[in-house]
Amino acid sequence: MAIIFSKACEYGIQATLYIATIPERRVGIKEIAAELNIPVHFLAKILQSLGEKGILAAYKGVHGGYTLQRSPASVHLIDIVEAIDGLAFFESCVLGFPGCGTGKPCPVHDRWGQVRDTIRDMLTKDSLADLIPLSREKIAVILEEYGDIR
Repeated sequence: MAIIFSKACEYGIQATLYIATIPERRVGIKEIAAELNIPVHFLAKILQSLGEKGILAAYKGVHGGYTLQRSPASVHLIDIVEAIDGLAFFESCVLGFPGCGTGKPCPVHDRWGQVRDTIRDMLTKDSLADLIPLSREKIAVILEEYGDIR
């Protein structure tokens, strides 16, 4: 999704999915960063934003780390996107023309509207609970290909 969302948003989605795959314990930031190859300091800011929006809970100390603040079924990808990038993407012109809209459409307005609506629909429908099994599979493949870098 690099062409649609910021790198911070991509990392936020990946980190939240990673945390959701390990509900039995708090997950440390260094573990998340190592497993997903995300710079720790960048990840810290992202996770802080997700905590402020009520998606993650942070715990300090020796047994600290992150957990989901809500059930996986109640967190949708759109929640993570909104927490990090906001939703202006869904309202703005893909070509950047000011005033683009139904009355004054840009050359791709109608086609982009369909694509944008499809993306919004997917992000709204898919909860973390829906994605946990496939996320576990993806993480296993990454570890198999690149090794456990913890």
